[in-house]
Amino acid sequence: MDLDWKNLGFNILKTDYNIRSVFRDGKWGELEVSSEDTFPMHIGATCLHYGQESFEGLKAYTGADGKIRLFRHDENARRMIQSARGILMAEVPVELFMEAVEKVVMLNKRFIPPHGSGASLYIRPLLIGTGPEVGVRPASEYTFLVFVMPVGPYFKTGFKPVDMMICRDHDRAAPQGTGHLKVGGNYAASMCSIQDAHEKGFATAMYLDAKEKKYIDECGPANFFGIRNNTYVTPKSESILNSITNRSLQTLAESFGMKVEVRPVPLEELADFEEAGACGTAAVITPIHRIVDPVKDLSYTFGNADNPGPVTSRLYETLVGIQTGDLEDPYGWTKILD
Repeated sequence: MDLDWKNLGFNILKTDYNIRSVFRDGKWGELEVSSEDTFPMHIGATCLHYGQESFEGLKAYTGADGKIRLFRHDENARRMIQSARGILMAEVPVELFMEAVEKVVMLNKRFIPPHGSGASLYIRPLLIGTGPEVGVRPASEYTFLVFVMPVGPYFKTGFKPVDMMICRDHDRAAPQGTGHLKVGGNYAASMCSIQDAHEKGFATAMYLDAKEKKYIDECGPANFFGIRNNTYVTPKSESILNSITNRSLQTLAESFGMKVEVRPVPLEELADFEEAGACGTAAVITPIHRIVDPVKDLSYTFGNADNPGPVTSRLYETLVGIQTGDLEDPYGWTKILD
Protein backbone atom coordinates (compact mmCIF):
# COMPACT_ATOMS: atom_id res chain seq x y z
CA MET A 1 0.00 0.00 0.00
CA ASP A 2 1.43 3.35 -1.06
CA LEU A 3 -0.46 6.26 0.51
CA ASP A 4 0.81 9.78 0.99
CA TRP A 5 -0.32 10.01 4.62
CA LYS A 6 0.52 13.70 5.02
CA ASN A 7 -1.48 14.78 1.97
CA LEU A 8 -4.72 12.85 2.34
CA GLY A 9 -7.95 14.66 1.62
CA PHE A 10 -11.27 14.14 3.35
CA ASN A 11 -12.68 11.77 0.74
CA ILE A 12 -13.98 8.26 0.21
CA LEU A 13 -11.11 5.81 -0.08
CA LYS A 14 -11.62 2.07 -0.41
CA THR A 15 -10.42 -0.05 2.49
CA ASP A 16 -10.52 -3.81 3.01
CA TYR A 17 -13.60 -4.52 5.09
CA ASN A 18 -16.82 -3.13 6.51
CA ILE A 19 -19.14 -4.51 9.20
CA ARG A 20 -22.89 -5.13 8.90
CA SER A 21 -25.80 -6.29 11.00
CA VAL A 22 -29.50 -6.56 10.13
CA PHE A 23 -32.44 -5.97 12.46
CA ARG A 24 -35.17 -8.40 11.49
CA ASP A 25 -38.08 -10.04 13.37
CA GLY A 26 -37.48 -7.79 16.35
CA LYS A 27 -33.79 -8.54 16.97
CA TRP A 28 -30.32 -7.70 15.69
CA GLY A 29 -28.37 -10.37 13.82
CA GLU A 30 -24.71 -11.27 14.21
CA LEU A 31 -22.04 -8.88 12.95
CA GLU A 32 -20.98 -9.81 9.43
CA VAL A 33 -17.71 -8.90 7.73
CA SER A 34 -17.88 -7.82 4.09
CA SER A 35 -15.39 -6.62 1.50
CA GLU A 36 -18.15 -5.26 -0.76
CA ASP A 37 -18.83 -1.51 -0.90
CA THR A 38 -22.45 -1.99 -1.99
CA PHE A 39 -25.42 -4.11 -0.98
CA PRO A 40 -28.84 -4.85 -2.49
CA MET A 41 -31.81 -2.91 -1.12
CA HIS A 42 -35.53 -2.93 -1.83
CA ILE A 43 -36.66 0.04 -3.91
CA GLY A 44 -39.33 0.72 -1.29
CA ALA A 45 -36.84 1.00 1.59
CA THR A 46 -37.85 3.71 4.07
CA CYS A 47 -34.36 5.27 3.98
CA LEU A 48 -34.94 6.11 0.31
CA HIS A 49 -38.48 7.46 0.64
CA TYR A 50 -38.90 8.83 4.14
CA GLY A 51 -35.41 9.61 5.35
CA GLN A 52 -35.09 6.91 8.00
CA GLU A 53 -31.32 7.28 8.24
CA SER A 54 -28.80 8.20 10.90
CA PHE A 55 -25.01 8.25 10.91
CA GLU A 56 -22.10 8.94 13.21
CA GLY A 57 -18.52 10.04 12.71
CA LEU A 58 -15.50 9.23 14.85
CA LYS A 59 -11.79 8.53 14.44
CA ALA A 60 -9.06 6.08 15.33
CA TYR A 61 -5.48 7.24 15.90
CA THR A 62 -2.02 5.70 16.09
CA GLY A 63 -0.14 6.88 19.15
CA ALA A 64 3.58 7.47 19.46
CA ASP A 65 3.65 4.13 21.29
CA GLY A 66 2.23 2.43 18.18
CA LYS A 67 -1.06 1.63 19.92
CA ILE A 68 -4.43 2.29 18.32
CA ARG A 69 -6.83 4.57 20.16
CA LEU A 70 -10.55 5.27 19.86
CA PHE A 71 -12.08 8.41 21.33
CA ARG A 72 -15.38 8.24 23.25
CA HIS A 73 -17.09 5.82 20.85
CA ASP A 74 -19.52 4.89 23.62
CA GLU A 75 -20.88 8.44 23.34
CA ASN A 76 -21.34 8.03 19.59
CA ALA A 77 -23.33 4.87 20.33
CA ARG A 78 -25.60 6.72 22.74
CA ARG A 79 -26.12 9.57 20.30
CA MET A 80 -27.12 7.13 17.54
CA ILE A 81 -29.70 5.67 19.92
CA GLN A 82 -31.08 9.18 20.46
CA SER A 83 -31.28 9.70 16.69
CA ALA A 84 -32.97 6.33 16.20
CA ARG A 85 -35.60 7.21 18.79
CA GLY A 86 -36.21 10.54 17.13
CA ILE A 87 -37.22 9.02 13.79
CA LEU A 88 -38.54 5.65 15.06
CA MET A 89 -35.74 3.34 13.93
CA ALA A 90 -34.51 0.20 15.69
CA GLU A 91 -31.91 1.17 18.28
CA VAL A 92 -28.41 -0.28 17.98
CA PRO A 93 -27.33 -1.39 21.47
CA VAL A 94 -24.25 0.38 22.83
CA GLU A 95 -22.37 -2.91 23.13
CA LEU A 96 -23.12 -3.91 19.52
CA PHE A 97 -22.12 -0.47 18.24
CA MET A 98 -18.82 -0.51 20.12
CA GLU A 99 -18.02 -4.08 19.09
CA ALA A 100 -18.64 -3.24 15.43
CA VAL A 101 -16.46 -0.12 15.57
CA GLU A 102 -13.59 -1.89 17.29
CA LYS A 103 -13.79 -4.85 14.91
CA VAL A 104 -13.81 -2.80 11.72
CA VAL A 105 -10.85 -0.73 12.92
CA MET A 106 -8.74 -3.79 13.63
CA LEU A 107 -9.73 -5.43 10.33
CA ASN A 108 -8.50 -2.32 8.50
CA LYS A 109 -5.48 -1.76 10.71
CA ARG A 110 -3.14 -1.23 7.76
CA PHE A 111 -5.08 1.88 6.77
CA ILE A 112 -4.61 3.68 10.10
CA PRO A 113 -2.22 6.58 9.41
CA PRO A 114 1.04 6.66 11.36
CA HIS A 115 1.57 8.91 14.34
CA GLY A 116 2.67 12.41 13.43
CA SER A 117 1.18 12.35 9.94
CA GLY A 118 -1.72 14.64 10.87
CA ALA A 119 -4.11 12.04 9.45
CA SER A 120 -6.48 9.58 11.11
CA LEU A 121 -8.81 6.70 10.33
CA TYR A 122 -12.32 8.10 9.91
CA ILE A 123 -15.09 5.74 11.02
CA ARG A 124 -18.63 6.06 9.67
CA PRO A 125 -21.38 4.05 11.42
CA LEU A 126 -24.63 4.12 9.45
CA LEU A 127 -28.16 3.04 10.40
CA ILE A 128 -30.81 2.88 7.66
CA GLY A 129 -34.35 1.65 7.20
CA THR A 130 -34.09 -1.12 4.62
CA GLY A 131 -37.55 -2.60 5.07
CA PRO A 132 -40.02 -1.56 2.32
CA GLU A 133 -43.02 0.66 3.16
CA VAL A 134 -45.16 2.67 0.77
CA GLY A 135 -47.07 4.36 3.57
CA VAL A 136 -45.43 6.87 5.90
CA ARG A 137 -44.54 4.53 8.74
CA PRO A 138 -41.39 2.98 10.26
CA ALA A 139 -39.73 0.04 8.56
CA SER A 140 -39.74 -3.43 10.08
CA GLU A 141 -36.14 -4.06 8.98
CA TYR A 142 -32.98 -1.99 9.50
CA THR A 143 -29.35 -2.34 8.50
CA PHE A 144 -26.43 -1.13 10.60
CA LEU A 145 -23.09 -0.71 8.82
CA VAL A 146 -19.67 0.60 9.77
CA PHE A 147 -17.01 1.49 7.21
CA VAL A 148 -13.71 3.34 7.47
CA MET A 149 -11.19 5.31 5.45
CA PRO A 150 -7.95 7.22 6.17
CA VAL A 151 -8.45 10.98 5.99
CA GLY A 152 -6.53 14.20 6.29
CA PRO A 153 -7.89 17.56 7.54
CA TYR A 154 -11.56 18.34 6.81
CA PHE A 155 -10.59 21.80 5.58
CA LYS A 156 -7.58 21.95 3.24
CA THR A 157 -6.04 24.68 5.36
CA GLY A 158 -5.89 22.36 8.37
CA PHE A 159 -5.76 24.09 11.77
CA LYS A 160 -5.78 27.58 10.29
CA PRO A 161 -8.30 30.42 10.69
CA VAL A 162 -11.05 30.56 8.06
CA ASP A 163 -13.76 33.02 7.04
CA MET A 164 -17.45 32.15 7.31
CA MET A 165 -20.65 33.68 5.95
CA ILE A 166 -23.91 34.12 7.84
CA CYS A 167 -26.76 32.54 5.92
CA ARG A 168 -30.18 34.20 6.25
CA ASP A 169 -32.07 32.68 3.32
CA HIS A 170 -31.74 29.02 4.35
CA ASP A 171 -32.50 27.17 7.58
CA ARG A 172 -30.62 24.01 8.45
CA ALA A 173 -33.29 22.78 10.86
CA ALA A 174 -36.32 24.09 12.73
CA PRO A 175 -36.96 24.14 16.48
CA GLN A 176 -38.62 20.91 17.62
CA GLY A 177 -37.56 19.29 14.35
CA THR A 178 -34.56 17.00 13.79
CA GLY A 179 -31.73 19.50 14.22
CA HIS A 180 -30.63 17.89 17.49
CA LEU A 181 -30.41 14.47 15.79
CA LYS A 182 -27.61 13.27 13.53
CA VAL A 183 -29.77 12.41 10.54
CA GLY A 184 -28.99 12.90 6.86
CA GLY A 185 -31.83 15.30 6.14
CA ASN A 186 -30.18 18.03 8.21
CA TYR A 187 -27.09 17.85 6.04
CA ALA A 188 -29.07 17.77 2.78
CA ALA A 189 -30.80 20.96 3.95
CA SER A 190 -27.42 22.64 4.41
CA MET A 191 -25.91 21.90 1.01
CA CYS A 192 -27.30 24.87 -0.93
CA SER A 193 -26.16 27.43 1.61
CA ILE A 194 -22.73 25.83 2.06
CA GLN A 195 -22.23 25.77 -1.71
CA ASP A 196 -23.27 29.41 -1.89
CA ALA A 197 -20.72 30.24 0.80
CA HIS A 198 -18.00 28.37 -1.09
CA GLU A 199 -18.79 30.20 -4.31
CA LYS A 200 -18.41 33.50 -2.47
CA GLY A 201 -15.02 32.52 -1.08
CA PHE A 202 -16.00 31.40 2.43
CA ALA A 203 -15.16 28.12 4.16
CA THR A 204 -18.76 27.43 5.12
CA ALA A 205 -22.10 28.99 6.12
CA MET A 206 -23.17 29.93 9.63
CA TYR A 207 -26.84 29.52 10.51
CA LEU A 208 -29.07 31.61 12.72
CA ASP A 209 -32.05 30.28 14.63
CA ALA A 210 -34.90 29.48 12.26
CA LYS A 211 -37.59 31.16 14.35
CA GLU A 212 -36.31 34.69 14.97
CA LYS A 213 -32.98 34.95 13.14
CA LYS A 214 -31.51 36.50 16.29
CA TYR A 215 -29.31 33.77 17.73
CA ILE A 216 -26.32 31.76 16.53
CA ASP A 217 -27.21 28.18 15.64
CA GLU A 218 -24.95 25.65 13.89
CA CYS A 219 -21.69 26.64 12.22
CA GLY A 220 -21.82 24.76 8.94
CA PRO A 221 -21.63 21.06 9.88
CA ALA A 222 -20.24 21.90 13.34
CA ASN A 223 -20.96 23.59 16.68
CA PHE A 224 -19.88 27.18 17.33
CA PHE A 225 -17.96 28.47 20.33
CA GLY A 226 -16.59 31.87 21.32
CA ILE A 227 -14.00 32.92 23.89
CA ARG A 228 -14.13 36.09 25.95
CA ASN A 229 -13.08 37.12 29.47
CA ASN A 230 -11.74 33.63 30.23
CA THR A 231 -15.15 32.15 29.36
CA TYR A 232 -16.03 29.45 26.82
CA VAL A 233 -19.43 30.31 25.33
CA THR A 234 -21.41 27.96 23.07
CA PRO A 235 -25.03 28.19 21.88
CA LYS A 236 -27.90 26.29 23.42
CA SER A 237 -30.73 25.50 21.02
CA GLU A 238 -33.31 22.81 20.26
CA SER A 239 -31.92 22.58 16.72
CA ILE A 240 -28.20 22.13 17.49
CA LEU A 241 -26.54 18.72 17.41
CA ASN A 242 -25.20 17.47 20.74
CA SER A 243 -21.52 17.51 19.79
CA ILE A 244 -19.20 15.09 21.58
CA THR A 245 -16.25 17.28 20.58
CA ASN A 246 -17.93 20.38 22.00
CA ARG A 247 -18.70 18.67 25.31
CA SER A 248 -15.09 17.50 25.51
CA LEU A 249 -13.83 21.04 24.89
CA GLN A 250 -16.11 22.35 27.64
CA THR A 251 -14.55 19.89 30.07
CA LEU A 252 -11.06 20.96 29.01
CA ALA A 253 -11.95 24.65 29.30
CA GLU A 254 -13.09 24.09 32.87
CA SER A 255 -9.83 22.26 33.61
CA PHE A 256 -8.01 25.39 32.37
CA GLY A 257 -9.86 27.40 35.01
CA MET A 258 -12.28 28.90 32.53
CA LYS A 259 -15.98 29.47 32.99
CA VAL A 260 -18.30 27.62 30.58
CA GLU A 261 -21.62 29.04 29.40
CA VAL A 262 -24.08 27.01 27.32
CA ARG A 263 -26.89 29.41 26.44
CA PRO A 264 -28.57 31.25 23.59
CA VAL A 265 -25.95 33.49 21.95
CA PRO A 266 -27.32 36.66 20.30
CA LEU A 267 -25.75 37.49 16.96
CA GLU A 268 -24.57 40.90 18.22
CA GLU A 269 -22.42 39.14 20.81
CA LEU A 270 -20.01 38.15 18.06
CA ALA A 271 -18.55 41.63 18.41
CA ASP A 272 -17.46 40.83 21.98
CA PHE A 273 -15.57 37.58 21.39
CA GLU A 274 -11.78 37.55 21.45
CA GLU A 275 -11.63 34.17 19.65
CA ALA A 276 -14.13 31.99 17.84
CA GLY A 277 -14.21 28.52 16.38
CA ALA A 278 -16.27 25.66 15.01
CA CYS A 279 -15.87 22.20 16.50
CA GLY A 280 -16.77 18.66 15.50
CA THR A 281 -15.27 15.24 14.84
CA ALA A 282 -14.15 15.92 11.26
CA ALA A 283 -12.07 19.06 11.86
CA VAL A 284 -11.80 18.85 15.68
CA ILE A 285 -11.55 22.67 15.81
CA THR A 286 -11.70 25.10 12.91
CA PRO A 287 -10.53 28.53 14.13
CA ILE A 288 -12.58 31.41 12.73
CA HIS A 289 -10.89 34.63 11.63
CA ARG A 290 -13.88 36.47 10.18
CA ILE A 291 -17.67 36.11 10.05
CA VAL A 292 -19.43 38.17 7.39
CA ASP A 293 -23.12 39.06 7.41
CA PRO A 294 -23.69 40.12 3.77
CA VAL A 295 -27.36 41.06 4.25
CA LYS A 296 -26.62 43.42 7.15
CA ASP A 297 -23.27 44.45 5.65
CA LEU A 298 -21.47 43.58 8.88
CA SER A 299 -18.20 41.80 9.56
CA TYR A 300 -16.80 40.35 12.79
CA THR A 301 -13.08 39.66 13.11
CA PHE A 302 -11.25 37.47 15.63
CA GLY A 303 -7.47 37.62 15.98
CA ASN A 304 -5.42 37.50 12.80
CA ALA A 305 -5.76 35.53 9.60
CA ASP A 306 -2.59 33.51 10.06
CA ASN A 307 -2.70 32.03 13.54
CA PRO A 308 -5.43 30.69 15.85
CA GLY A 309 -5.87 32.44 19.20
CA PRO A 310 -4.05 31.17 22.30
CA VAL A 311 -7.09 29.59 23.99
CA THR A 312 -8.30 27.93 20.78
CA SER A 313 -4.79 26.58 20.19
CA ARG A 314 -4.52 25.21 23.71
CA LEU A 315 -7.91 23.53 23.47
CA TYR A 316 -7.01 21.96 20.13
CA GLU A 317 -3.57 20.78 21.18
CA THR A 318 -4.89 19.30 24.41
CA LEU A 319 -7.80 17.45 22.83
CA VAL A 320 -5.71 16.09 19.95
CA GLY A 321 -2.97 15.19 22.42
CA ILE A 322 -5.42 13.08 24.42
CA GLN A 323 -6.85 11.49 21.28
CA THR A 324 -3.43 10.46 19.97
CA GLY A 325 -1.99 9.44 23.34
CA ASP A 326 0.60 12.23 23.40
CA LEU A 327 -1.01 13.60 26.56
CA GLU A 328 -2.41 11.81 29.58
CA ASP A 329 -6.13 11.04 29.44
CA PRO A 330 -7.44 11.85 32.95
CA TYR A 331 -11.07 11.46 31.82
CA GLY A 332 -10.99 7.91 30.50
CA TRP A 333 -12.09 9.11 27.05
CA THR A 334 -9.81 6.89 24.99
CA LYS A 335 -9.79 3.14 24.55
CA ILE A 336 -6.64 1.37 23.43
CA LEU A 337 -7.28 -1.53 21.09
CA ASP A 338 -5.19 -4.70 21.31
